[in-house]
Amino acid sequence: MAAIRPTEATTAPWWRDAAIYQVYVRSFADGDGDGTGDLAGVRARLPYLVELGVDALWFTPWYLSPLADGGYDVADYRVIDPAFGHLAEAEKLIAEARELGIRTIIDIVPNHVSDRHGWFRAALAAAPGSPERELFHFREGRGENGEIPPNDWVSEFGGTPWTRIDDGQWYLHLFAQGQPDLNWAHPAVRQEHEDVLRFWFERGVAGVRIDSAALLAKDPALPDFVKGTDPHPYVDRDELHDIYRSWRAIADRYDGIFVGEVWLPDSERFARYLRPDELHTAFNFNFLACPWDPGLLRSAIDDTLAEHAPVGAPATWVLCNHDVTRTVTRYGREETGFDFAAKVFGTPTDLELGTRRARAAALLSLALPGAVYLYQGEELGLPEADIPRDRIEDPMHLRSGGVDPGRDGCRVPLPWSAGEPYAGFGSTVEPWLPQPAAWASYAADEQGTDPGSMLTLYREALRLRRAEPGFAATPGETSDGRLNWLPSAPGVLAFTRTHGLICVVNLSGSPAPLSEHDEILLTSVPLDGSGLLPDDTAAWLRRKR
Repeated sequence: MAAIRPTEATTAPWWRDAAIYQVYVRSFADGDGDGTGDLAGVRARLPYLVELGVDALWFTPWYLSPLADGGYDVADYRVIDPAFGHLAEAEKLIAEARELGIRTIIDIVPNHVSDRHGWFRAALAAAPGSPERELFHFREGRGENGEIPPNDWVSEFGGTPWTRIDDGQWYLHLFAQGQPDLNWAHPAVRQEHEDVLRFWFERGVAGVRIDSAALLAKDPALPDFVKGTDPHPYVDRDELHDIYRSWRAIADRYDGIFVGEVWLPDSERFARYLRPDELHTAFNFNFLACPWDPGLLRSAIDDTLAEHAPVGAPATWVLCNHDVTRTVTRYGREETGFDFAAKVFGTPTDLELGTRRARAAALLSLALPGAVYLYQGEELGLPEADIPRDRIEDPMHLRSGGVDPGRDGCRVPLPWSAGEPYAGFGSTVEPWLPQPAAWASYAADEQGTDPGSMLTLYREALRLRRAEPGFAATPGETSDGRLNWLPSAPGVLAFTRTHGLICVVNLSGSPAPLSEHDEILLTSVPLDGSGLLPDDTAAWLRRKR
């Protein structure tokens, strides 16, 4: 049985260098055979996660939801959606994982709720100007008969973020129509979310991931958006910091942690969310979106460490998540970065090249100082799946008029057993999203016995990351930024950590000499004995002492 790593004064807090595995419950494993992943499926696969070597699980929303946006439209934060199980099962999963050495992080979606939430149903039943409507952003429309939306904002999913109801008023939803935005200027909204945090901390969760963390507060006037104006009417408003300071006081009482989804181009403003009395960590989207380019990757790493250093927060590193094109596919394309606006159907992809680069990127991300997030299926080397257009459920696709492929391609149910129906996902019926015909070739059972598989690479890398002292966070060292770049050939990234640990990644286009070392700990592909590191390959080395 694995053990929770200690957090005494001689050891840095666990979350500063944790390996955290993202579980998209609907697609992880199906325990009851109905085609939808569930908590029973996760519980059955806990031994797999222990063997993989992760420190914590981050669960995307598992709450009661009509699934208008993959569960990010929450109808009740204190109820597990029946498709996934029930509250007692969630409590059992949290406890069983903890006994196996794995902590649990849950998702909170504070910007909005589902249109099935009790508050919003009451608001629709109430009159304009009522207390029920004050919990949301209801407004009269513009134009002679109120037929024009109250302002010119654009939804995160495209189109207007306003929907008109029968009595003529409009309500704001920065995301899908079924996700009405809450009014965070109302004290009841703040109180409810603080109560929800306590509810889950008391059930043993170790942390909370905050969805769309920079969007909650709005200018009360809801003015039209004028590019370049400061402050922005609904992004990164100063009022947010008081909210998160109150949340931090709650988390500290339970020894809990926060990770924020904060997309901001301004590094100084980003770092404000990571001050010692606010969030513990935030996702690093610059690294995630960065192309497979040595100069840009080095800049992304340097910039990330620099923006975290002033507030003493650890960086986080992630290659993919439930919103982003899978790494193997992205790195096999001509444009290897990620941009929501650039997603189109039919983009040519070299999966062999993408897989090679994804293996090297895995070692790069796992060698960097800070915490790392691993999206389910990345350890299997899964590519982005092509979903038939009539089976796509993602509102990003629907609201784009069918132009955007949406995010379902990275959410396809996982393949567990090559010889079983639906690759062992657990279903006796077709899963909620169709699996590609080749999915069985990526199955975990076959990869687990293949020394050259992506799964074997991740298992060994995570084992070394936990065992080698050079990877560990050090108490009292600001932002865990112990990284020193080494002289290297053009196109080669090489850096040291502590205790003689070296990481070398070759993106030069040709073989490159390895740094001086005593021992090769791990390489992303086997070496040929020439002393050279092939292109699109990474190595972990131990330096001579």
